[in-house]
Amino acid sequence: MSRRGFAAAAAAGLSGLITAGPAMAAPTSGAGGGPPRGGGAPRGDGVPPRRAATGALRGMWLATVANRDWPSKPGLTADQQRTELLAYLDTAVERRLNAVIFQVRPTADALWPSPHEPWSQYLTGTQGKDPGWDPLGTAVEEAHARGLELHAWFNPYRVANHTDPSRLVATHPARVHPDWIVPYGSKLYYNPGLPEVRSFVQDAMLDAVQKYAVDAVHWDDYFYPYPVAGEEFDDDAAYAEHGGQFPDRAAWRRDNINLLVRETAARIKQVRPAAMFGISPFGVWRNAATDPLGSDTRAGVQTYDDLYADTRTWVREHWIDYICPQLYWNIGFAAADYAKLVPWWAAVASGSGTGLYVGEALYKAGDPAQPEAWQDPAELSKHLTLAKDHPEVGGHVFFSAKEVVADRNGAMARVVADHYQQPAGSTR
Repeated sequence: MSRRGFAAAAAAGLSGLITAGPAMAAPTSGAGGGPPRGGGAPRGDGVPPRRAATGALRGMWLATVANRDWPSKPGLTADQQRTELLAYLDTAVERRLNAVIFQVRPTADALWPSPHEPWSQYLTGTQGKDPGWDPLGTAVEEAHARGLELHAWFNPYRVANHTDPSRLVATHPARVHPDWIVPYGSKLYYNPGLPEVRSFVQDAMLDAVQKYAVDAVHWDDYFYPYPVAGEEFDDDAAYAEHGGQFPDRAAWRRDNINLLVRETAARIKQVRPAAMFGISPFGVWRNAATDPLGSDTRAGVQTYDDLYADTRTWVREHWIDYICPQLYWNIGFAAADYAKLVPWWAAVASGSGTGLYVGEALYKAGDPAQPEAWQDPAELSKHLTLAKDHPEVGGHVFFSAKEVVADRNGAMARVVADHYQQPAGSTR
């Protein structure tokens, strides 16, 4: 199941996921304390400087994991891959978008020549095989030539969509350091509880930031993995060694993720001060039944409790430049109503200095498996209309590029007609 499909099921309490039970109210700062952004000063008002005077973010995600959007299949020639990539950038311009969020590290691999990790298998079909060109370098250059921002999208901890390390290239860091990895839910992950892992994944991501004029570093919704019924994430040894100062394992895990966020933010500022740092989490921090500060939702997953991602604190403490919660539910959806989540996130972002963009489920539009609301081509347009009542919302990002092209029921065309009549550089 794709990350977006999983998120939708989680919000509805499906797939055997159980809403977290009562818990103490979340603190207003991350466990373990520490200064915002790793000690660095906040960077502006959360609006990328190239867009500060030109209006709202209009973005699309371009996913590469499992060849979701691009390349259409592994093993295409370099020219074929390049042609497909440029076609997506051209589509973004045609749809009057101004940003592409390009997945360049889907599974502890790279879509650029990295000294830390192998070339992605999604390019050639063979992990570690040079594709004969530089996809990230090309994407940055060609996006900027079209007036588009290019946000480099990294997944920090996912190593593989299987649990067999022998299937990784022999030089893969996960094979060189087998103590770094944890199998869980039919996948391999780096262990966030190991300081050496936290340092390494930062090095791997920051290599791209140093080499290319990316407009932002972007993370998705995977931190500790989504819960899998009947399985435990085996970090006992790491907790025994590093978790002694914390009241419980959950607090320690949250601190591990908070440290990754703060340290990465500080390093981005050092390496490329103009680059933003944004995160796109699952859309529910905590339900109000769990925490009075939470949203009026009944989600089966809460990022604070289940992914150990204290997304609210990241915004309130301005550790990041923007948050882009995945609000992948229709207006009126009982478990997680878009019309309730937008004002909740707007209130969280208000006065924080952290930019707020809304992740939109274009992939659901016109899908016969989705609720009736998603059969209405106007549903997404209604989302943007509702969000205009909340000035904290600085734009929207659509999942994902393949659907921006296909536009199954005309929902994207309706958004463009209703909201993007002016070129992407103009204000709302």
